[in-house]
This record gives sequence, structure tokens and C-alpha cells, in this order.
Amino acid sequence: MSFAFGRDGSGLRALKWLGVAVLILSIAACGRYAYQRREQWRSDLEARCMSSGAVQMTRHVQRVGGISGPGTCGMDYPLRVSAQAGGQVAYSRPQTLACQMVPTVDRWIDNVVQPAAQRWFGAGVTEVRAGSYSCRSIRGARSGRMSEHSFGNALDVFAFVLSSGHTVVVRQHWRGETAESGFLREIFVRACDHFTTVLGPGADPFHYDHFHLDLARHDPRWTRRVCRPRPETVQMLQPAAPSGTFGWGTGRSQGLFR
Repeated sequence: MSFAFGRDGSGLRALKWLGVAVLILSIAACGRYAYQRREQWRSDLEARCMSSGAVQMTRHVQRVGGISGPGTCGMDYPLRVSAQAGGQVAYSRPQTLACQMVPTVDRWIDNVVQPAAQRWFGAGVTEVRAGSYSCRSIRGARSGRMSEHSFGNALDVFAFVLSSGHTVVVRQHWRGETAESGFLREIFVRACDHFTTVLGPGADPFHYDHFHLDLARHDPRWTRRVCRPRPETVQMLQPAAPSGTFGWGTGRSQGLFR
């Protein structure tokens, strides 16, 4: 059995042009990825962090194989982190983070989150529900600048589980005048002292249910920070005196359990 493309050879010519088109598209794709390179500062920052000893390998923090691509996505020294703060605060599922994020999250938890939890609830945080590495552009758009999640340089925090068993959920508890609201607003505003980007409910339609924390380089000197909503626009609450033996309230509502 034979296949014919017509006496005038039009089918053969069409096949030839199809082959040329495929070749051109292949070269273009190769060229596009060839010119996509991870910024050097990212590799430098990871390397400095790893060599500084700021992160120690334990059963909670372990090295995994380097991630290279697609495109600029990945890390030279990715870390699989199952818990922060020396194993005291577990993740609901292990996170893949670049080295520099690990001690920064530790400092935020130790200096901000845990003291705030004790003030508001008389309990500590034992678990964080979060998300990290994801090779995608900002807000998941088909084009545009890559998200810091693409480099393990960001953490999305959705909820905190307390030692009492109570869970504080960003989506559920950000609004209002409760102890949960006061706790979330306090740790959000003070996160701006630790991370270069902090986004939360009110920043845009995409962050209504979580805090986005990252260490993006917004300028060559690392001086610019992005914190949205702006701290001065966040209505802060104050914990009231304990109400009986059940818990803490807000200064505005004069006690959560009264």
C-alpha cells in the first residue's frame, strides 16, 4: 500500500514546510529556556547560608537533591523541613525551602509567634499549616515574573494549631475582634520586621486566606520591604486580663468568655 500526496507534489511540499515549522519552534523553545537563568544572588544567598552554619541538619531539617528547572525554578541546596524551632513547631506536611528561609522562620516563630500565642491564649503553637515550593509565576498567571515560591524563598501560612488543641485559621479569624484576630494581626505586622515581603488578607484578592512570607530582593541593597496591608492600616487589638480559667479576651470586647 502506498500513500500519494497528489500529482503536483503539494502534499510533499506541505510535509516539508511542516517539518521546517517544527524545527523553528523547537529552536525557539530551546532558546527561550537557554536564556532563562536563575539570578546569581539566589545561588550566592543559599551558599552563604549553608556555609554559615545557620541551619543544622537534623531529623526535622534534611538536605535533598538540587532542583534545576523547568526554566529558572529550583534551588541549589533545597531543604526538606518537617518542623521549625528545633522541632518544637511541626508543619502539617513537610516543606521544601531554601536555606535562608529556615532560620528566618525560626526567628519569627521564637520571637513573635510563640510570645503572642502565650499572651492571647496562654498556650504555645505546636503546628503550622503551610505551603512552600511551587514552580509558577506570581498569582499563578501564565506569564510574568516568577513567584518566590519557585525558588523555595517563600512560605504561605494558613493556620496555627495550639497546644490546647485550638486552631487559629487566617481565613476564618482575621476579621473580627476576637483573641484569634488579635493574635493574627500582631504576628502579621511583626512579620514585616523579619521578611522582605509580607502579604495577607486585604493585600489583594489572592491572599484572603493566608500570610505570604518571603525574602525577595526588592532592591540591590536589600533595604526595601513590601508589607501589605500596610501595618499602620491594620486595626490592632490588645489582650484583656484572663477571664476565669478558660482563656484570654481582647481589650475591646473585655474578655472573650465573659
